[in-house]
Amino acid sequence: MSETFVDVGTVNAPSGVLVLGMAGWIDQWRELGEPLSERASAAAADGGGHLRDWLCEAVAAPAAADRPLRVRASTSPSPFDGEPAIATLEISLGLPWSETADRSEPVRLGDLPVDRCGMVVGDATGLDSWTGMDDEPADGLADVFYWGLHADDAHAQFGGERVAQYGVDGPHGWLDLPLAEASARAAELTTWCDRLHGKGLVVSVDEHTDFHRFRRAGWRHPLHVGAIEVGGCQVLGIEWDQGDHSIRHRGERNAGQVYPVTLEPDEAGEMVMRWTIPPYEIDEEDE
Repeated sequence: MSETFVDVGTVNAPSGVLVLGMAGWIDQWRELGEPLSERASAAAADGGGHLRDWLCEAVAAPAAADRPLRVRASTSPSPFDGEPAIATLEISLGLPWSETADRSEPVRLGDLPVDRCGMVVGDATGLDSWTGMDDEPADGLADVFYWGLHADDAHAQFGGERVAQYGVDGPHGWLDLPLAEASARAAELTTWCDRLHGKGLVVSVDEHTDFHRFRRAGWRHPLHVGAIEVGGCQVLGIEWDQGDHSIRHRGERNAGQVYPVTLEPDEAGEMVMRWTIPPYEIDEEDE
C-alpha cells in the first residue's frame, strides 16, 4: 500500500547544498574543525553523502538554490501513545534526476539516528550560524516557565499564562522577556518556593537560541515541526516526542537505531531526499 504524505513546510538552500542533521549538535561542527558548510559542500559535490564527527551527524545533498524546497512526511502510529509519528521524511531538492541514472534503485547516502533533541533541515551555509543550547540569543530575549506540585500556588502569587504545547495545556509562564527580567523573575519564583515549601516547583529560563526557537515553532504542529529563519534561510526543525523516542530510538547509533537516507526520483522526475524509519515491531518477549 502506498504511503500518504502531508506537507510540513518548505526550506530554501541558497548555497545549493541542503542538510538534514541532528539538532542537538549543529552548533558543534564548527568547534570540531571545518564548519558544517565546508564539509557538506564537499559531500554534495560528489552527489551527496553522510557526515560524522564525534557525536555530530548529518547528510548533505545538492539542491536548487533559486526556489523553495517542499518537505513532506508520512506517518505511522507511535508505539508510545498511538499518535502519528514521522515514518518517512521527504525533501524535494528541486534538481532533475539524471536521465542516465538508474531509476529503479534508490541511491543510499548513509543513515541517521533520531536525535532526542530533534532534527534540522536547512541550507548548509545558513546552519553555520545556528545557535545551540549554550549560546547567546541574538534577540536578547527568553521565555520563563514553571510547573510542579506548587504551580497553582505560584500562579496565584505571580501570575503567568498557560502556554499551550503539543496540543495540551503546557506550563505557566511568560514569553519574550528581556534576559535580565527573565532571570529576575525565575529567581523570584525559586526564592519564594524555597522559603515556603523547600521544593516542589521547577523553574526554567529558555533563552531564544535557534535551538529553543525551533522547538517553540513546533508547539502547535501535530508532528512537532516548526519553521524559523537561521542565517537568512528558512529552516525546518522537527522535535520528537520523548516517549516515542524512548521506545523506538533510544540509544541511537550506539544501539544500532539508525535509519537510511536515500536519493530517489519522484513522480515528476525530480530528485528527493528520503529518510525512512521502519514501522515499530513488537518483540514477542515484550508481549
